[in-house]
Amino acid sequence: MTPAIDRAKKAKIAYTIHEYTHDPAAESYGREAADKLGVDPAQVFKTLVVAAGDGLVVAVVPVLHQLDLKQLARVVGAKKAAMADVAVAERVTGYVVGGVSPLGQKKRLPTVIDASAQEYPTIYVSAGRRGVEIELSPSDLAALTGAAFADVAA
Repeated sequence: MTPAIDRAKKAKIAYTIHEYTHDPAAESYGREAADKLGVDPAQVFKTLVVAAGDGLVVAVVPVLHQLDLKQLARVVGAKKAAMADVAVAERVTGYVVGGVSPLGQKKRLPTVIDASAQEYPTIYVSAGRRGVEIELSPSDLAALTGAAFADVAA
């Protein structure tokens, strides 16, 4: 059980947990998840912590794409955005990089989910540990995180 799974369970939403054996040599955690779970990589989303303006923001984007930092900055009303330092991201979320979940973070951060998530009945995001994904509806993810949908993938 992770804080992410606990959060979904307490919210009584529909979700499915998928586990696989994580390969520490994998170049992309998200692509590894899609490959090992045999799912469309367009439905697998990575969770990124970004320094924007004076604070931190979480961006949830498809693993096949990069985050458009300029677009994210515009969406959150910041002049610029940059990837947060790994140590800061891990401290604030309570998760290790590669296992950062948008759910159950130590501190709830403003969250933006790429609008492409709305094209699918369910998407996969980290469940808070490398090798564990949680499948849930994009609308439930948005409701649990207070997220907005916006085009932030490049």
